Amino acid sequence: MNSISPKALSRKLVDGEDCRILDVRTPAEYAAAHIAQAFSQPLESFNAMQVARQCSRTRGQVYVICESGSRARKAISELEAAGLSECVLVEGGMSAWSKSGLPIERAPVRVISLERQVRIAAGTLVFTGTLLGAFLHPAFLVIPGFVGAGLVFAGISDICGMAMLLARMPWNQRTPSSSSTCNRRRETA
Repeated sequence: MNSISPKALSRKLVDGEDCRILDVRTPAEYAAAHIAQAFSQPLESFNAMQVARQCSRTRGQVYVICESGSRARKAISELEAAGLSECVLVEGGMSAWSKSGLPIERAPVRVISLERQVRIAAGTLVFTGTLLGAFLHPAFLVIPGFVGAGLVFAGISDICGMAMLLARMPWNQRTPSSSSTCNRRRETA
């Protein structure tokens, strides 16, 4: 799988290259912070055949980004299976892009990142399960045990079931105002 650093991609954008950037994060994550030229196609509702068809109509590479890289890798695998071979992973995702101090666009309404939502949900479940187990019945201790096992699995496999569930929640499904397709180049100021 080909990859590019955020700084190298930024240089291409500054140099005026027509870069197609595919952001596969949730609509809420995209609205919170995204690369100005990126178009949004959330992995949760991703149709690789349709995206590959749209992107194959134009020339050049498609730079795929998510928050840290795991969703982008999955999207690239699906796109390659659909016949789009010119996909490039943006190393470290939006997290690395932001840490590099590169320009981002933000929607006026702030949303809680998916990562923070997972921490809030996991912490709430562990705390509640522990209290219920201590004061009502020890069987409730299964809840924090289950959450802990899920976090270990997520850390090892880079697949988080809780994040996938939270990504489908209504508050994470706001449609980004600045999405487009591979066929249309966004105008920049």
